[in-house]
Amino acid sequence: MTTQIRQQNGISILEPNGKIVGASILGLWETLSPQIEAYDTPRILINFEKVNKIDSLGLGALLDARAMTKRKKGRIGVINVGKNIRNILVLTRIVTEFEHFDNEDDAVAALSA
Repeated sequence: MTTQIRQQNGISILEPNGKIVGASILGLWETLSPQIEAYDTPRILINFEKVNKIDSLGLGALLDARAMTKRKKGRIGVINVGKNIRNILVLTRIVTEFEHFDNEDDAVAALSA
């Protein structure tokens, strides 16, 4: 799995590609955690468009990122969450931990406010 990152209006936009499972989670975490640590009030958007699978370790990494962001009074949002991943988020009851947006423009506007 690879993760691209870019900045827009002070928002760190992460675009993981592939499966967020097992050892690949380390790569996501090594990209995500510096973005949270670098800002006083981090604003993160994760685009799940190219993610086709996530396991419990991946969910744990996302929850750790959410906790770190929350401690710093930041915000973390998600877009393009596919049906399978959305079902996992709902079943594990962590769907409410993340702000959900319909598209990147709406997310950037909301997280920039």
